[in-house]
Amino acid sequence: MIKKFTDIDALIIDMDGVLWHGDTPITGLNNFFNTLREQSLPFILATNNSTLSPLDYARKLKAMHVEVEEKEILTSSMVTAAYLAEHYPPESNSLFMIGEQGLKEALLDKGYTLKETHESPDAEVVVCGLDRQLKWEKLATATLTLRAGAHFIATNGDSTLPTERGIVPGNGTTLAALEASTDGMQPQCLGKPEVFMYEHALKLLDIEAAKTIVIGDRLNTDILGAVRAGIRSVMVLTGISSREDLMDVYYQPTWIMDDINELSQEIIQREKADLDLIYP
Repeated sequence: MIKKFTDIDALIIDMDGVLWHGDTPITGLNNFFNTLREQSLPFILATNNSTLSPLDYARKLKAMHVEVEEKEILTSSMVTAAYLAEHYPPESNSLFMIGEQGLKEALLDKGYTLKETHESPDAEVVVCGLDRQLKWEKLATATLTLRAGAHFIATNGDSTLPTERGIVPGNGTTLAALEASTDGMQPQCLGKPEVFMYEHALKLLDIEAAKTIVIGDRLNTDILGAVRAGIRSVMVLTGISSREDLMDVYYQPTWIMDDINELSQEIIQREKADLDLIYP
């Protein structure tokens, strides 16, 4: 590695493509979390995937024999709900939602009224997250609501999602359909690569950006977001982006690693690297 893996006190870690593919854990998952606990290295698991709640993710990890607390998990649904509560107060704004249970729970927790398909297009905001049971009627209602003047908010713009079956459509494909049906309306996206999620994660960690690194597999979300937020980053090669993709972008990760196995080894060695800087 060209740059030493030093001065790191916390991690912001993506999940899909970094820790697992669908329901299949990436080799070294248990050792990775054991290393984080042994090194007393705090982390936030930050995902653009809006379909699950923090409790769901904690249960998913437990099924993979990894213990994680709900407070260590941050989803794009949570960030979206927090943003909406600040800019579109629930007492004066109703929502029409495309998405799954994770997004629904986050919005209901903030006190929002969610309009049903037959009640729209009188909602003030259309919120769109990944919906794997999406039907034409929902797209039609969202289109009518947006055309009637509703604000357009999205949990994220990821066009694809890595799974154990391979690369499948992400929320960005739904956004593209709505953009086409509304003559070009584009949403305000709250997930990576926007800085909202990183700012939220740093607040939860109670740490400065300079002492943190982002772990991700996708250049145009994880790594670009880290660059925008002024946080160093590691790109692992177990997900969407490859070494070849680095040639096509103006920004770069701080480090490139094969997988979380290599990352675990570097975390263990980081104390020695810090001492080398003090006593070269």
